[in-house]
Amino acid sequence: MKNKESYHMDLETFRQNGHAAVDWVVDYLKNIESYPVLSQVKPGDIRKQLPVCAPGQGESFEAMLKDVQEIVLPGITHWQSPGFFAFFPGNSSAPAILGEILSAGLSVQGMLWATSPACTEVETHVMDWLVKMLGLPEKFMSHTEGGGVIQHSASDATLCALLAARERVSNGEVNKKGGNGKLIAYTSAQAHSSIEKGCMIAGIGTENLRLIDVDENFRMRPEALDAQIQKDKADGLIPFFVCTCVGTTSSLALDPVAEMVRVTKKYGLWLHVDAAMAGTAAICPEFRFINEGVEDADSYTFNPHKWMFTNFDCNAFYVADRSALINALSILPEYLKNEATNAGAVFDYRDWHIPLGRRFRALKLWFVIRHYGVEGLQYHIRQHVDMAQQFKQWVIDSDAFELVVDNPLNLICFRHKDGDEVSESIMAEVNQSGEAYMTHTKLNGLYTIRMSIGQTRTEMRHVEKAWQLLKEASDRFG
Repeated sequence: MKNKESYHMDLETFRQNGHAAVDWVVDYLKNIESYPVLSQVKPGDIRKQLPVCAPGQGESFEAMLKDVQEIVLPGITHWQSPGFFAFFPGNSSAPAILGEILSAGLSVQGMLWATSPACTEVETHVMDWLVKMLGLPEKFMSHTEGGGVIQHSASDATLCALLAARERVSNGEVNKKGGNGKLIAYTSAQAHSSIEKGCMIAGIGTENLRLIDVDENFRMRPEALDAQIQKDKADGLIPFFVCTCVGTTSSLALDPVAEMVRVTKKYGLWLHVDAAMAGTAAICPEFRFINEGVEDADSYTFNPHKWMFTNFDCNAFYVADRSALINALSILPEYLKNEATNAGAVFDYRDWHIPLGRRFRALKLWFVIRHYGVEGLQYHIRQHVDMAQQFKQWVIDSDAFELVVDNPLNLICFRHKDGDEVSESIMAEVNQSGEAYMTHTKLNGLYTIRMSIGQTRTEMRHVEKAWQLLKEASDRFG
């Protein structure tokens, strides 16, 4: 493993170990249905198998891979399993994994255009591709005053949108002097918790985040938003930011973006559209109704690392006016100055997000799009939606289960007719079976099972198996 001059792994050994690692991943994916989807270990089971102290002398890669198989694997919840129906899809694919390997091998730090021009320019180009693929407005293209950047997650994107909106409304004063406690942000009562966390980090404060009522389909009510803004203005506060959801976490509810636009335009507020999971559906023209009104949004985000076969982390974030974002986040110490930056001829993506450093994440997204093509991505998205809609029909036709909310995409929310306790027991038994994994939420105070369909390898037989498990559990508990 080591030569006489160095403790480094020599390149030929690395080649052999690399082949072994890829072989392990391939075998893992081939055999993934043999593992229980939800890890069966108990707290502390993994750590008690690990040595108390780090090894004094280096160990072989074979020993490491053996421990991955014997110690780590039992502690993995298999997000790539075709029986994974929990939370949201966190799918990956072979081209994404290969792109990640090459990105790790290059190990560039793409904070500036100058530190690796290809890292920046491939990202800019792929982000422009996505605008066209999803039918997003041209103002998000890089040749306009806007543009796109890859963030770690939608949480980061929302925080950056908050910061840009905060600085726009304060003309940059908040960055210099701090906030005055009067800025007010708004979002749906069903929105993701990252918006509240963003308000904490941005200094807005959770008490200055208004959670707006939703309708019977769990969509934010524009008239309720308008009324709350009017009240806050009358109280001498400064409304500045609205986050509307194209697919909430609990139920994939689709806020009426076009109606939100009318409200935000009326008061001059920043409108951010969070389409974390559902956004991928817009690759299919028939699902682009979800983005109606986005042409007037100030920012937009969705996660290719959820439903677009690109492994975590990879979030796509767009702004209509990049100067607002850059003004909020840019700082230029002497050691980062360079000719290309000084000339204003390039994008320096370090100014578009929180951290200075950044990986070459665009490489895996580039590989995914090139491997599948738009046609291939559309095919698989449609498959997932078709499977979900078939599952929804089974729920509707069932004597035991009922639909909690109707959804046209790939998340089905349902419960047992006998109530919360029975629903919870049924889901627990399905998860303990090892053949499927689902999670829950509460809608209108009711315990609701979520069936999220979108994994790379999920086929109709896996959905049918999940339904069979649910029915069998219902027979025991219902």
